[in-house]
Amino acid sequence: MATVPTIESERFVLRELTAGDVAAFWPAFSDPGNMRWWSREAFTSREELAAWLLSTDWDGRSWAAIERSSGEPVCRVIASPGMEGVSEIGYATVLGRHGQGIARECVGALISHLFQKEAMRRVWADVDPDNAASNALVKGLGFTLEGRLREAWKTHIGVRDSLIWGLLAREWPAPS
Repeated sequence: MATVPTIESERFVLRELTAGDVAAFWPAFSDPGNMRWWSREAFTSREELAAWLLSTDWDGRSWAAIERSSGEPVCRVIASPGMEGVSEIGYATVLGRHGQGIARECVGALISHLFQKEAMRRVWADVDPDNAASNALVKGLGFTLEGRLREAWKTHIGVRDSLIWGLLAREWPAPS
């Protein structure tokens, strides 16, 4: 598994996700409403969630965003490599913390790291067309809607399309 560096933003420290973080993420990942737009249904046990969150069977990296003021995990962000210089991102905010700009700040910090420290040329996200909040997030971060993959996923809610959003390094604002 690739190294998971610590990344900092104004309100959060993104560090490698550990077994101790599973309890904080359990409510979000076990909630059917929260998991509606995921490619799988809600988790039914903490053990299953822990095995999935901490799996070493994939080549991606997973961070827990820790709130500086409380020390609590509030968001999970991931980066998964594809072609050379390209990384897919993903994110999930803990229940009760949506709408507070947490995902925007944490995903923004991850993107800055990927472009500035790891020299990625492209970052992309795969979002369900009906996931309004997630589509608004990536659009607000400057991603371009590149296409719609029809009937791309068979999920717990049926066959779903995917919106593919892309962001190039040259489109990302320089740090202030």
